[in-house]
Amino acid sequence: MGALGHFIEREGVSTSQISLIREQTAAIRPPRALWVPFMLGRPFGAPNEPDFQRRVLRAVLSLFERAPGPVLEDFPEDAPATDAPAEGFACPVSFAPAHATEGSLAEAMCREMAQLAPWYDLAFRRRGRTTVGISGMKVEEAASHAASYVDGAPRPAAAPGLPAGVVLKRACDDVKAFYYEAVAAQPGNLSPGAIEDWFWRETAAAKVILAIQQACLKSSDESLQPLGKLGLVPRAVAHRLAKARKRDS
Repeated sequence: MGALGHFIEREGVSTSQISLIREQTAAIRPPRALWVPFMLGRPFGAPNEPDFQRRVLRAVLSLFERAPGPVLEDFPEDAPATDAPAEGFACPVSFAPAHATEGSLAEAMCREMAQLAPWYDLAFRRRGRTTVGISGMKVEEAASHAASYVDGAPRPAAAPGLPAGVVLKRACDDVKAFYYEAVAAQPGNLSPGAIEDWFWRETAAAKVILAIQQACLKSSDESLQPLGKLGLVPRAVAHRLAKARKRDS
C-alpha cells in the first residue's frame, strides 16, 4: 500500500495508511503513514474496543492535515490488554524450561516448533489461511535466520535490496505468528491476551527474540538499531516483563 500511495497521489488523491512494519514503511517512504505497535493482522489493535479503534482511525485521518512529506508518525498507545482470565487454556504441549545459554535457546525454539507443528497445520486446515510467510522464507528458515543473531553470526538472507533490519523483523514476525496460530488451535477458548502472555512468559522463542533485541541495541547496523527499541517486543509486554523481573529479584 505504501508504494501504491505514491501513484494515487500523482493523480491528485491524498492518501494515508496504517503501518504494522515500521522498517518497511520507512524504506518505502509513503506520503503519509501511521505506525501502530500492534500484532500483525490487527491494524486497529484489538477487537471489541470501539473507543480505542476510533482513536487509531482519527490518528491516521489526522495525517491528511499534513503535506505529503513523506510523513511517518508513531501511534503512542499499545492495544488494550484483556482482563479475561486464562481459563480454558488446555495446552497439550508441555515445554521444558528453556536454558539460559544462548546456543541452547535456538535449539529449544526448534524443539518447540516441532511440537507445535501439528497444531499449526490444524489451524491452517481450519482457517484455510495463515499470516505466516511475510519474510518469504519457510518458517523453519525464518527461525534459523533469527536465531543466528543470538549466536553472534547473523546469516545473510536471500532478500536482495532489503536492509538486514527489515529481514530480521519479518523473520521474527513469522515465528511469532506460527506460535500464536498453533496455540490458538489447541483446546480451550483462549483470549488474545492469554496467548500473548503464554508466548512471552513460557516459550524459548520469546527468549530468543529478547536476546535479539539486546543484540540489535549493540549493533552498528543502522537498520538493526531501531529493533532494539521498537518493533520486536510490544511496549506493554516489555513493561510487564520488567515488572516481573523486578518483583522476582
